[in-house]
Amino acid sequence: MTPVQFCDKCGSMMVPSSDAEGKKILKCRSCGHTMKLKGEMKVSENIRRTPHDKIVVVDDDSMPMPKVAATCPNCGNDEAYYWTVQTRRGDEGATEFYRCTKCKQTWRYYGGR
Repeated sequence: MTPVQFCDKCGSMMVPSSDAEGKKILKCRSCGHTMKLKGEMKVSENIRRTPHDKIVVVDDDSMPMPKVAATCPNCGNDEAYYWTVQTRRGDEGATEFYRCTKCKQTWRYYGGR
């Protein structure tokens, strides 16, 4: 496997590309310099998960939750329990979860009110 390569001319990182014949090469985005690709190149990223990354959906009625006026898509009941979770980046709205007080159907709303 080929390690990260840097351009001999300008020092920028080389990226995988193809030449006119379709052969795999490394090309500098800054100056256009090319190099032969030795071996194969693999780009990967290790993502570490933490317990905070999990979405917790409460399945029992032991935790008291506020009730709001919301129509259940399953049974048409007009009252639901309500909670929010930040499921995406911090600069985006929180995801709102609803659970019907009658049939216990759970659904979500992705913010933007």
